[in-house]
Amino acid sequence: MELFERKIMLVDDHAELVRMIRDILKRNGYRNIVTAGSVQSGWRVFEAEQPDLVILDIMLPDGDGFALFQKIRNVSQIPILFLSARDEDRDRLFGLGLGADDYITKPFLPQELVLRAGAVLKRTYQPIKTETVQEQELRLGQREISFDRACVTYQGKETAFTAKEFALLKKLNENRGRIVTFDALCSAAWGDSYYGYENTLMVHIRHLREKIEDDPSHPRWLLTVRGLGYRLMKEPEHEKSV
Repeated sequence: MELFERKIMLVDDHAELVRMIRDILKRNGYRNIVTAGSVQSGWRVFEAEQPDLVILDIMLPDGDGFALFQKIRNVSQIPILFLSARDEDRDRLFGLGLGADDYITKPFLPQELVLRAGAVLKRTYQPIKTETVQEQELRLGQREISFDRACVTYQGKETAFTAKEFALLKKLNENRGRIVTFDALCSAAWGDSYYGYENTLMVHIRHLREKIEDDPSHPRWLLTVRGLGYRLMKEPEHEKSV
């Protein structure tokens, strides 16, 4: 499926803004758009339409977008982008800390929304080009990571990565054993407009560690290199044949 054919769900109670965003997306090639104006209707539309991306307002008439986000996350790992007039750092960090893929503050430039939505869709759904089986799969101790399915399997349980977690892990794996700087990781996750996401990066690294480490507080694989960035450790030679 082409990226422009992906279904986008927009949840906002301001009808004029909804029409504006829908028109912006359609003018840029996105024609499969569904809308909702509340937490309750948003959930109904989500269940019925099964969108590929959600653009979600925080302030809704019957609750907040965080509640709908968590409800969706209980059943799906589709990318979710918060769109809100609330510009407090704690709200932004809270939303991103929950596992959201991006956060845009109103008012916003129309092209910024298009670029960010497109970047999230591309990172999530663009086919991964791999040349060998080794590049498609990664083993970290007893955890098996599939880059084809963007998930990790441990003790028979499969857990999906969010788009941001997957982008970070892919970048780290491409440079396995070497330091990947904060800037390089932010660029991999947020593209050229990564400025200001350095603190948010730590939140996503923490969530990534919760999925790939036995003890996230004392990581074995994804290590912090103080003042520089992070390193994904290689498996010791004596453990490769175990």
